[in-house]
Amino acid sequence: MDDERPIFLQIAESLEAQILDGSLAEEGQVPSINELAQFHRINPATALKGVNRLVEAGVLYKRRGIGMFVAEGARARLLSDRRAEFAELHVRPLAERARALELGSAEVHDMIDKEMNR
Repeated sequence: MDDERPIFLQIAESLEAQILDGSLAEEGQVPSINELAQFHRINPATALKGVNRLVEAGVLYKRRGIGMFVAEGARARLLSDRRAEFAELHVRPLAERARALELGSAEVHDMIDKEMNR
């Protein structure tokens, strides 16, 4: 972990990325807090904080005495959240700039298609 963001957020985002790319399947078991702490060389309390963030979001759930698991529908929930964030951070400013330049949606769409097909 070498990011400026808090380590617990990096742990949560790393687990989210694994769910999104399919390396952690829905209903699959997540590494234990101690395994995460050991792998990332961090305090177990920090790893727990990151995992608990995902439990609170409904992405992970606990099976008492067994461990943490990826919740059913977690991938779809994460994709929905990421798409909403993308719209807020990128599409809204793009639309505002396009309006300022008097570009129509068809023109913007054509520009995006051109970029997507590079």
